Formats: sequence, structure tokens, C-alpha cells
Amino acid sequence: QVQLVESGGGTVQSGGSLRLSCVASGVLYSNYCIRWFRQAPGKEREGLATITNDGITSYTASVKGRFTISQENGKNTIYLQMNNLQPEDTGMYYCTAKEATYLAGGHFCLPKYPYPFWGQGTQVTVSS
Repeated sequence: QVQLVESGGGTVQSGGSLRLSCVASGVLYSNYCIRWFRQAPGKEREGLATITNDGITSYTASVKGRFTISQENGKNTIYLQMNNLQPEDTGMYYCTAKEATYLAGGHFCLPKYPYPFWGQGTQVTVSS
């Protein structure tokens, strides 16, 4: 079982920055995927950034170049550095985890497999 606890949300003005943290405890897989999601009012949940145990990262187009996902393995902590925040970035941010899928000699974060472990979320509000 994996437990995830997010922190670092808050209210900032447009153009500002925030760094979200996610502390993972429990049994974390040797090959894992950690993904940040955002849920904005009236909008579909959006996956923002993913990182694997090998440090491979990927981003959705709306945050690429502004957000950076990273991890500090010794502390089991995953970060989401968010720069140049805009009002449309407002929402609840969730840290999620799953075991990576073994395929053709490697481990991958395949979209068809859901993330079963979720944190409680942290609210980010960006004012214009």
C-alpha cells in the first residue's frame, strides 16, 4: 500500500510560482510512475506531469516549459515546480502513483492502466 501526502498549495498572483511536494510512504514499487493531476471546477481532470523511478519525465502541452517534476529519492518526495502560473492553472492538485508496466524488456507508464493511489490533494489558486 502506498500513501501520498501533498503540500505546498496556496494562492498566488498571475505570473507567480509555487512548488508542490508529495511525500510517498509505504511500499513503493521498484519500477513506478508518479503523476500529478489537476482538477479544476467544471473541467475534466487533467494529467500534468509524470516521472518514473529512472527519472524519465513527461508533460502535457499546457504546462510544458512552465512546470518541472522532480524527485528526491532519499526522502521519497516528488516535487512539482510551477512557474508563470496563470488563472487557468487554478484547481486541486493531486499526486498519484502506480507500478510501471513491464513490456518488451522495459518498464513504462502506459496510459491504459489507471493510478490506484492518490493523495488528498492541495489547492492552488491563481488570481489575475
